[in-house]
Amino acid sequence: MLYRRGLGALFAVLFGLLPHNAARADSIFVANAGNGTMGEYTTEGATVNLALISGLNFPVGIAVSGSDLFVANAMGDTIGKYTTTGATVDSALISGLNTPRGVAVSGSDLFVLNIGNGTIGQYTTSGATVNPALISGLSNPVSIAISGSDLFVSNAGNGTIGQYTTSGTTVNPALISGLSFPFGIAVSGSDLFVAKGFVNGSIGQYTTAGATVNPALISGLFFPYSIAVSGSDLFLSNAGSGPAVNYRISKYTTAGAPVNPALISGLSAPYTIAVVATVPEPGSAILTLVGLVLAGLAIRKIEKNWHNRCGWAYGSDEKTTTHGPHLSELVSGVPRPFARLLAYGAPLLIFMTVWAILLMYAA
Repeated sequence: MLYRRGLGALFAVLFGLLPHNAARADSIFVANAGNGTMGEYTTEGATVNLALISGLNFPVGIAVSGSDLFVANAMGDTIGKYTTTGATVDSALISGLNTPRGVAVSGSDLFVLNIGNGTIGQYTTSGATVNPALISGLSNPVSIAISGSDLFVSNAGNGTIGQYTTSGTTVNPALISGLSFPFGIAVSGSDLFVAKGFVNGSIGQYTTAGATVNPALISGLFFPYSIAVSGSDLFLSNAGSGPAVNYRISKYTTAGAPVNPALISGLSAPYTIAVVATVPEPGSAILTLVGLVLAGLAIRKIEKNWHNRCGWAYGSDEKTTTHGPHLSELVSGVPRPFARLLAYGAPLLIFMTVWAILLMYAA
């Protein structure tokens, strides 16, 4: 029984590693307000498509839900809907807005931040209006983030972060105050990250209850605008162009350590970013199922050999090594331990070889 559990643990580790290594990195979508495009990259900085979507009108807000990608066009007063592969669903899903700056999705609800009249409107992801002024009285709102039923908004006009519910109830309009031009915000668990400032900008870390953790977690930034968090990684868009920084996406840890300050460069006023975890394609699931079947067969074969005390390797159906010709007698100079190695290692070797071929084919 202990032997079987050991084999099960071994194959669990193998299956945990192989598909993970075969998968590509998560995606970063970057809205370039300067040239009206949406680019796609990996979280390791590789370019997937420089202009996944083009013809946008000063895109400054992104929200992703499943395979749907929503874009706020500040100068077109619209929210466009696309797929994460770049196909257009409706370039003016919602229109007649007042300089939409931020957008967020929660289930089938779409929340749109209008900097022009200081409101947040609620719509459905299919474009129907629920409440065009769900929340009002905001001060130059720039960014919005949702965590469960909590809705956080950055007010660049009065230097505050306000907290509301997704039903429009005010929790605390100045949850965090005294900030210098807060722009992008991102929520990760109980942590709230805020991008603030211009020439000497910084990223501050707070709790979703409003407590200060580190007001300058990352400092010395130039016009930090949008933040996205994925696991322990924090991504930042530098929307300004200066002598030291020229439109780039930076990568740090959520603890503030730099990973790559120039992860992606050569952009055109990247006002907002979104990080999306890569979802395995159906083919990956099928491949995993095939691998599980192969693993089961390999385990069954090895267990049978163990039970029969290497009878397979010796060419005998007997459960002891005292019957039938020994492999070491059939192959001159081959010791009995090698025969045992063949008995237990061959099924595992066959399994790993077939699995490697399948992985290469899938890639």
